[in-house]
Amino acid sequence: MKQLNFSHAAPLSQDPDGTIRLRGSRVTLDTLIAAFKRGDTPVEIHEGFPSLRLSQINDAIAWYLSNQVDADNYLNERAAQSEAFRQRVESLPDHVAFREMMRQRRK
Repeated sequence: MKQLNFSHAAPLSQDPDGTIRLRGSRVTLDTLIAAFKRGDTPVEIHEGFPSLRLSQINDAIAWYLSNQVDADNYLNERAAQSEAFRQRVESLPDHVAFREMMRQRRK
């Protein structure tokens, strides 16, 4: 995964595995931007993640808007990795058997 650079003002850091988080939290850029793209305001995002400061949220959104090409490339790569992982897990025999057992219990 490409290492991105953040200005001193951006409240973001990138983990060794490539995950971008809001500094000092476990909230990922993926989660924050998904809420922003869904139409949530910074205040609504703050209500969902009260451990974040409103200024952190605003600064992270500002970084995203100023670096949208790199950020969207990162987000698209993460989405592709997540989908590949989901497909791999769902194809495991134990998972298939578990889902079938749960279907039978719901009936």
